[in-house]
Amino acid sequence: MILGVMPVEAPVREPDVEEIVKEARPWNVIVWNDPINLMSYVTYVFQTLFGYSKAKARKLMMEVHEQGRSLVWAGERERAEAYCSALHEKGLWATMEQQT
Repeated sequence: MILGVMPVEAPVREPDVEEIVKEARPWNVIVWNDPINLMSYVTYVFQTLFGYSKAKARKLMMEVHEQGRSLVWAGERERAEAYCSALHEKGLWATMEQQT
C-alpha cells in the first residue's frame, strides 16, 4: 500500500487596510530656507529641475523664503529620492517625508 501526501491549503493572509494605505501614501520633497543661496538661483533651480513655470517656481521660492520651507514635489519614493539628491547637488537643503 502506498501512502500519498495530501496538499494542505495554507490560509492566505489579507493585508489590513492600514498596510495598504501606508504603501500608497506619496512622499513629499521639502526645500528649506538657507542663508546662502540667492532667491533668483532657487527660482532657477525649481524651473530647471522640476520644469515649473517661472511664476510657480517663484511662488515656491517665496514660500521657502517667508515660511522657512516649501513642499516642492510629491509622488513616488524613488523619484523623491532622486529629486532630493539633485537638489543637494545644486546646493539646496532638501528633505523628504511620507505624507500622513
